[in-house]
Amino acid sequence: MYYAIISEDVENSLPLRQTARPAHIERLQALKAEGRLLVAGPHPALDTPEPGEAGFTGSLVIAEFDSLEAAQGWADSDPYVDAGVYQKVTVKPFKAVLP
Repeated sequence: MYYAIISEDVENSLPLRQTARPAHIERLQALKAEGRLLVAGPHPALDTPEPGEAGFTGSLVIAEFDSLEAAQGWADSDPYVDAGVYQKVTVKPFKAVLP
């Protein structure tokens, strides 16, 4: 089943993100290689794909896991969590309907 991992950043998270980004991306690449990643990306702080120094306000990952507990465990071990980027992480079951 798919699960949505919805994360909200702390204020001024950009420097923290930049430090932890390589490890964060590596984990997402592993999900992709396993065919389990539906979509992943950040929420820009400005209405533009490249927000510059304004940074990001959070992230969304939708991926396949064996259970809600497995998805939560994966989310809890994200390098962004360890780096203090996220102030809140919500994991919910997700049903893909379209396209």
